[in-house]
Amino acid sequence: MTRILSLALLCLVLPSPAAAQESTPQAPPRAKLGKPAPDFSLTDLNGKTHRLSDYSKAKKVVVLEWFNPGCPSVKKAHSKGIMTAIAKKYKDKGVVWLAINSGGSGKQGHGVAVNKAGAKRWSIAYPILPDEKGTVGRMYQAKVTPHLYVVDATGKLVYKGAVDNRREPNTPEYVGYVEQAVIAALKGKPVATPKTRAYG
Repeated sequence: MTRILSLALLCLVLPSPAAAQESTPQAPPRAKLGKPAPDFSLTDLNGKTHRLSDYSKAKKVVVLEWFNPGCPSVKKAHSKGIMTAIAKKYKDKGVVWLAINSGGSGKQGHGVAVNKAGAKRWSIAYPILPDEKGTVGRMYQAKVTPHLYVVDATGKLVYKGAVDNRREPNTPEYVGYVEQAVIAALKGKPVATPKTRAYG
């Protein structure tokens, strides 16, 4: 347990609560399963702004992936192509995939050059959105990287947790939690497993 926790802290470091209070006088809304996902606006590595509510207005299913190119678990997942494969598979079906990096200056995985290098290394075609103040990370209570969330076409948060059940290497039967949630959201059906424990 200690080892997992230490790795989690290494993979996603948000600003301290004191720093957050200094930069944001009012506490941001918190994401809750079954409720409208808190809106946010972030600019990607190429200067394009992405607002979650715009995708909801367009009736898009959105996957949010907390990302850190320096995190061992992110490296492992992307080396296997798990996230990019799902994103590519459902892109033409109205699914938008956004990676969010909530690491601040001086932290692991921070910086445009580092993130662009990661995108190139793993052939990530979807946007990577820096969240340097950690505002969106706190809104969604992202704990580790990768930590994934699925927002349905009505703008409701319907899944949060791990991409799959491969926390342990000897898992007998593969279960793709995020893909199952995406399929359910596209059909307008409840997600069978709406919450799992993210590992990173």
